[in-house]
Parts: sequence; C-alpha cells; structure tokens
Amino acid sequence: MPRLDVDEVIETVEMIRMMNLDVRSVTLGVNVLPAARPDPEETGEEIKSIILDVADSLVETVEEVEDELGVPIVNKRIAVTPCSLVTAPSVREHGPEAPLVVAEALDEVASEVGVDYIGGYTALVYDGYTESDEAIVKTIPEALSSTERLCASMVVADSRYGINMDAVKDAAHAVKRIAEATDGHGCARFVALTNAPENTPFMAGAFHGVGQPDACINVGISGPGVVRAVVEELEDADFRTLHDEIKRTAFKITRVGELVGRMVAERLDVEFGAVDLSLAPTPEPGDSVAEILEGIGLEECGCPGTTAALHLLMDAVKKGGAAATSKHGGYSEAFVPVSEDAGMARAAAGTLTLEKLEAMTAVCSVGLDMIVLPGDTPVETVAGLIADEAAIGVATGKPTGVRVILAPGKKPGDEFEMGGLLGKAPVMKIPDKKPTMFEREGRIPPKPPR
Repeated sequence: MPRLDVDEVIETVEMIRMMNLDVRSVTLGVNVLPAARPDPEETGEEIKSIILDVADSLVETVEEVEDELGVPIVNKRIAVTPCSLVTAPSVREHGPEAPLVVAEALDEVASEVGVDYIGGYTALVYDGYTESDEAIVKTIPEALSSTERLCASMVVADSRYGINMDAVKDAAHAVKRIAEATDGHGCARFVALTNAPENTPFMAGAFHGVGQPDACINVGISGPGVVRAVVEELEDADFRTLHDEIKRTAFKITRVGELVGRMVAERLDVEFGAVDLSLAPTPEPGDSVAEILEGIGLEECGCPGTTAALHLLMDAVKKGGAAATSKHGGYSEAFVPVSEDAGMARAAAGTLTLEKLEAMTAVCSVGLDMIVLPGDTPVETVAGLIADEAAIGVATGKPTGVRVILAPGKKPGDEFEMGGLLGKAPVMKIPDKKPTMFEREGRIPPKPPR
C-alpha cells in the first residue's frame, strides 16, 4: 500500500477535525465452531475461552492505533460463527432452550472484553430449518431481552435459493415479540437479511462466515460529512465532475480504513479481512447521507430524483473505495438508517415515505433500516416489508435487510428516541391494508441462472 504524502496527511487531519471522519467499526470475527458440545454450559465456557484467547487485548489494541493515527474509531465489535451451527449438539441433547445459555455466555464475554456489540446469534434459514435453527429463532426475543450487547439475525432469502416465506413470517413474529419484551428498543439488535455477507463489520447482521479463517479483522469506514463537504464545494459542477470528486474522496477515506485494519490485525496476530466501503451516517449534525443527496440536488430527500442521486453517490463511492483497498467486503454501499441519520429522520417527518425508502434500497444497502413504525403494526405487515426487501435482494443479487422498530403506544408522527448513535426518528405511516399471502406456506423460487 503506498505511503501517504504530506498533503494527504494534512487533508486527512482536516477531514477528521472538521468533517466528522471516523472509522465506524473494527470488528473481530472469531470461529467458535470448535466450542460445540452436547452440554450447553460447556459450549458457553468454551466459546468464552476461544474469544478471550484472541480478543482479550482487542479494545486496548484498537485504542492504541486510534491514538497513534489520530483517527477516531467509534465501535469495537466481535462477530462469531452462526449460533445455529454452534449449538446444534446441545439442542439435540438438551432441547430448544439450550441456545439461551450460549446467548448469556456471549453477552458476558462481550462485557469482559469491553466491546460494544457481539453478533452471531444467527439462523441461516433461507432454504429451510434445522432443529437448531428453530431453537435460535424461537429464543431470539428472550435472548435479546435478557442481554445488552448481543445482536441477532435471520438470513431468510438468498439469490441462489429464493425466499423462505415461512422464515419471513417467523422473523416478523420475532420483531413483534422483541418489541413487546424490550419496549421497542431491542428491535435495533435484530435484522432479517437476504444475501448476507459473511465479513461485514456492521451490526446487527454481523456473523463470522464458515469460509473465513479462525480469526480476522473487518473494518467499516464512515465519512458522510466528508463527502457532503465535497458536494457543497461543487454546487455548479456537472455530474461527471461531481462523480469523479466523490470517487477521489472515497479513495482517501478507504485508505484510512485499510491502514487501521492492517495495523490492528498485525498487532493481534490475526488475518486482515476486508474493508466495508459503506457510508455509515450518525445523528451528529452534518454526518448525514440525506444531506449529501440534497447537496447533489434535491429540495428534500425523498422527492423525485432521490433514487438517481443515491445511485450516483453509490457508484462513485464503490469505484473510489474499491481502488483503495486490497479487499472490500461486507455491504460496501450506503446505509440509509432513518433514526441514525438526522437528515433522514427530518425527511421522514416530511417528504420521505416508506415506499420511497424501499425504492432507494434497490440501489443501496442495507435495506429498510432503523425505521420506526407504530407498536400495533400487524405482524403480516412487518412480514410484507421483509418479503419486499428480500425480493429486491434476490432479484438484484445484492444484500438487503430489514431492521424495523415497533414503538409501543406510538402513532404516526410521534417521535421515538433510541439514544446514542441509534438516534431518534418519527414514527412513519404504514398502509392500513395488510398482505394475506402469509396464509400460504413455502418458498418463492430464485431467479433463473444467467
């Protein structure tokens, strides 16, 4: 990787100080399959031992790199092998409650290591259920309501296999039960996924894929504030010039993420995995994807032209970022989480509708993310949203997902506070007609091969 010259260093410092540049997440993926035992208590203890062996100094190491480079690193996380695989022997031996012991162990070791989140309480059910998949899915609400740092996910569809509509319905029921058990807030730690990447650093959908090494570092960059500043400076530029400048900026941002990831991986003596090129917003003023789109030329995010502006942004970011890293992975798109993006939250109270958000997800990731709906939204409606995003993912081959917050006692137009980086958002209006298709069972087939 080429060295940064003086001008680039000065420019990077300016991006950090004035434009909210940070590395959003350093995530350590850990293979915990060797921990699988018939006894869930033994499985939990072995998982803790494996994680502590490789991650004991994770937070300290990340903070050292943060201090040395002067680059803020917002979150430190761990992702483990999908628990539906790890708990299979204990579910067979002790029944469907066995994964809850592992959930508790994961939350305990996350607290002991000092990471913000730990992901991997995951069921891979896009083509059917195993006995342990069923156990994970049934226990997700209880697991999330009894833990603080654990994140859960279900992979309900895949372009190679189609959409498991039974799993979609189960995911919607899980959202409803999580909302009831956690006053809505626990929903932020659960996502239903399509074409799930196995090396994403972002929660709630991070898990350590079975094709990855025993341990590796994946990095999630950020930088909406930096891109917004570039767009504002090019108010009169043509589209080609705008695209090229965003591309150059994405290159610089990604190089920072690559440097951080390589340094952390080397010091932990694990492999460097990938850099996720996604633009991840925050509730901080100026750190908004919606404001980038408005800078490109929208009176308000959500008006006609929004999807085209988002497409331009994503094409430039992906081309610039891909040239700056040896391996890009995860989602590598732009996130449009409503509550986590102050501009999106503002637009959702005005022009931006649920239907327009869905259209935008056809050209970006990760789908309908951190949208807040009334707590009495029917399960079938939530299932319909998940199915729609799954269809977009299967049709396009891109990863999509749904992370929806059901806010008990809230109605459209009310505000729901999540806190911290999760932000706040208006409760969005949802059509009062619901799908009846979930009276059927089975799967929607995949697209034919090209």
